[in-house]
Amino acid sequence: MIEGADNAWLMMSSALVLLMTLPALGFFYAGLVQAKNVLSVFAQCVAMAGVASLIWFVAGYSLAFGGTAPFIGDLHELFLSALTRGAVHPGTHVSETAFIMFQMTFAVITPALIIGAYVERIRFAAVLMFSVLWLLIVYVPVVHWVWGGGWLETRGVLDFAGGLVVHVTAGVSALVVAWQLGPRRGFPEHVQPPHAPWMVVAGAAMLWVGWFGFNAGSALSSGGDAAMAMLATHLAAATATLVWIVIEWVKFGKPSLIGAVTGTIAGLATITPASGYVGPEGAVLLGLFGGSVCYVAVLVVKRGLKIDDSLDVLGVHGVGGALGTLLLPFAAVMGAGGLPSALHGGVDAQFLIQLLGVGIVSIWSAAASYGIVKLTDAVVGLRVSRDDEIQGLDFASHGESAYHGA
Repeated sequence: MIEGADNAWLMMSSALVLLMTLPALGFFYAGLVQAKNVLSVFAQCVAMAGVASLIWFVAGYSLAFGGTAPFIGDLHELFLSALTRGAVHPGTHVSETAFIMFQMTFAVITPALIIGAYVERIRFAAVLMFSVLWLLIVYVPVVHWVWGGGWLETRGVLDFAGGLVVHVTAGVSALVVAWQLGPRRGFPEHVQPPHAPWMVVAGAAMLWVGWFGFNAGSALSSGGDAAMAMLATHLAAATATLVWIVIEWVKFGKPSLIGAVTGTIAGLATITPASGYVGPEGAVLLGLFGGSVCYVAVLVVKRGLKIDDSLDVLGVHGVGGALGTLLLPFAAVMGAGGLPSALHGGVDAQFLIQLLGVGIVSIWSAAASYGIVKLTDAVVGLRVSRDDEIQGLDFASHGESAYHGA
């Protein structure tokens, strides 16, 4: 039976997760690029909302959550043709339509996260083709493996709100795209600084709020589990924010605002897989690790690997999601409010299960994304011309400018 409070919370959570893409992620990413590329970022985010939603309607939901096969779902829900208005999602008190909508917003934001790796130099047609193929080949199967009754779920892998499904898939794939696409002109010595830090902060603030729907909504109810997930999410974000501030303060003598909110996102990504299984103490621990480890990861990608993952998708989202997934068993047994009963065979056994999940999802995301990039490049071309990159993608790709005279 549908419970009104649970259903209303899931509907509200869907709106909050959509807010994370439009407008939050758009503002966050657009503020970090040059003024001549602002609208191209928003155009990619808007296109992602349309593309991912229709993919989810046509086949994505069915392949992700249909059937009981270990590797991919069935086509019983193709075009949502078997959906009835009053259907209840199995094992919950929410409507099937609310669950479909909630998961659709996850399908929207996940490929949108990858935008941060290829801003300022990719063809718009390549964005569309890559995203369609990526959703069907990478995202949908991983959803089925982890949440849809697939083989990783039956193995006992825990991922409350998308550390693996969202952040590891997007982060690893982003690194592959950035590597294949090549760096922006001037990378790494002469990359232009963010054109609008205030826009970055506005986007980050909306992401922080929207993340409550992302994590607490994944409880699929409006009770104590959702409330604890919300508290854990906030504490991890707050902790990681302060960690990043302290690191920059010690290292440079001046903590930057962009650094602070980057820490916020790192904390949010790290708590995501564990948010439903930890209490306040575990959340603070994950925030500490998320802020510090992700800071190092960002430097490793750009300075060590010399890959222009432009807006740090792997370092923040990929590493954060993987870190939270691996630390979940240890954080779940810390203090009051955790759920050690959710672990399969204790902390050590669950850690090995989590390690399997991170490894398999990372390998699949990397290998499949590499093939998709190669196919996309062969069909529509991957990178804009040098002249278009100099002119900026706002006008070159969309015939518009964000600012008069830009």
